[in-house]
Amino acid sequence: MLGALGLASVALAAGPAFAKGTVDITAPHTAHVGKTITVKAQGNDDSAGFLHQLCIEENGFGEGWHQESCSTPAKGAAKVTAHGTSARRGDLKFRAVLYGLTSKKDHHPKRLHASDVVTVRVR
Repeated sequence: MLGALGLASVALAAGPAFAKGTVDITAPHTAHVGKTITVKAQGNDDSAGFLHQLCIEENGFGEGWHQESCSTPAKGAAKVTAHGTSARRGDLKFRAVLYGLTSKKDHHPKRLHASDVVTVRVR
């Protein structure tokens, strides 16, 4: 019985290690047509060897997800703010995605973490 437990603990210790990270996004709950909407995000990850770039993505009016704004690649924590307006009523959804880059010109960044989706109701 002890031998089986010993093997199980070795197997768990040899498993893959996962990097810890967070991404947070803030946006107003409501906005008015034509008025500025400000969305802010911050994120970090403890994975070694990566530069971090944080992007805010928008999905509104059936257009699908697309990038609104991205931070400059940097070591450590990343922050980004996006400002925009809506010309019509409806719901706009936003999320923040943290990417890991091997260099500032990395054309194939690795998606590390994503925030929850926040919705702004435009009136």
